[in-house]
Amino acid sequence: MNTTRTLCFVIAALSSYAALVYRLSQARRSWRDSAYRTLIATLLLQCLTFTMGAVAMGGSSFLGVGNLAILLMHLSAVAFCVSAQIILLRWAAADEETVRRTRYWLITGIGLDVLLTALFFLADGAGRPASDFDGTSEPLLLTYLLAFIVSQAVPCVSIYRQCGPYARMTDNASLRQALRLLSVTAVVLFLYCLARTVNILTAAAGVDIGAWKVTASVFSAAGIVMLSLALTMSSWGPSATRLLGWARSYRSYRALYPLWRDLYESSPDIALEPPGSSVSDLDYRLHRRVVEIRDGWRDLRPYIDRTAHGAGAPDAEASEESRQAFTEAAQIRQALLAKRTGTVPQDSKDAGEFDDRDTDNFGAEVAWLTKVAAAYSKLGTAS
Repeated sequence: MNTTRTLCFVIAALSSYAALVYRLSQARRSWRDSAYRTLIATLLLQCLTFTMGAVAMGGSSFLGVGNLAILLMHLSAVAFCVSAQIILLRWAAADEETVRRTRYWLITGIGLDVLLTALFFLADGAGRPASDFDGTSEPLLLTYLLAFIVSQAVPCVSIYRQCGPYARMTDNASLRQALRLLSVTAVVLFLYCLARTVNILTAAAGVDIGAWKVTASVFSAAGIVMLSLALTMSSWGPSATRLLGWARSYRSYRALYPLWRDLYESSPDIALEPPGSSVSDLDYRLHRRVVEIRDGWRDLRPYIDRTAHGAGAPDAEASEESRQAFTEAAQIRQALLAKRTGTVPQDSKDAGEFDDRDTDNFGAEVAWLTKVAAAYSKLGTAS
């Protein structure tokens, strides 16, 4: 169990250091921003919290003082929660109300740290076994532990309540995503507080819950990893969004290739420029591929039999759109064969666009053509 708890502390610490290093790399252009400096302070306190947690798991004393690492972990955790709350206030607005609330949280954090320090030494925390900090019936130390949990739970509730309204207020998409992730993080960390409370109270009552004790550490590590992502998302979010968009475009570009290839072989004039394999300008190439497929389809209109459905159609449980895509693919495949043999069907598509498709919506058109191309590939290429 101790190994798992230590691993959770290490994971939380590493994610905290990774977030800190990433944010420090932006110091040159962001240091004058007070919200940025508060964020760096938050990440430093986060790193200290979980570094002390890992140190506490490795020994009972730190700098010659028994359980000092545990006390430092708890004090920095309080400061880090207060700092995270201030970060949220700075993200939301920069007015007099924000200054007032910031002052309130600072005073509260200082008061809690003083209270915890006093309780620690009054309860002889330095002379007690480290296991007592998992839960004990000793009144002062029990009060210390419950006060610490309350100091963690209250900011979780406060942050969760504020993230939703703040996310709706901002026009910044990356910040909105960060706030949404932060609200989920607050829930996970609140679950840590609940699990930790159960651990403390059951230990105080002399009840052994066994391996369930590690649940609190798992929630803590998961929450801190998510918090590290949330506190840095406003910076790397736009790049990640662009990367995901590029990946989706590339998948669509590749998926459309079999359909485009056969249409190009049937009507080489649809290509504005010679085909190439480079994806350096993927948006342009994807647009060209869609336009060329559309032009190739128009060239096939005299050969497309409106009544063709093809063999092996999807079963009745398939969606209407899947059946339409299959029908379109089957008609294209038969039309390619008809054009090669010069066979013109009686009921052909000699006019019109793709059936019931909004070609002004490029994203919707790519999604539709991708479905048609997938169905076309399942049918096999024309031969």
